[in-house]
Amino acid sequence: MPEFLAETYTPRDAPGPSAAAPSAGDLARAAAQASGPGAPACFLGAIAIPQEETCFWLYQAPTAAAVRVAMTAAGLRPERITPAMTLRPPRPARTGGGAPAAGPPPSRTH
Repeated sequence: MPEFLAETYTPRDAPGPSAAAPSAGDLARAAAQASGPGAPACFLGAIAIPQEETCFWLYQAPTAAAVRVAMTAAGLRPERITPAMTLRPPRPARTGGGAPAAGPPPSRTH
């Protein structure tokens, strides 16, 4: 399934706890609840850059529209949603000659 990187503006001087970003668990639940049949969205993680007042959110979903719905359900307002590709290092082989440790399948590299 495609991955998308969404960008939000996160002012560092936002007053009060109501302006705080949702937790990772809240985001995952909002994505699951906002997902419809044939349009699942899965929150994969986020990177906050406080000095730039920006946060990048990584989702897996069939379309950018599905990501927008999931983020809106979590109370976020994405400025931009762009198709992305996650690059991960290869999984190390287990010592002793066994099969590699189980984990998520590697991402596509186009």
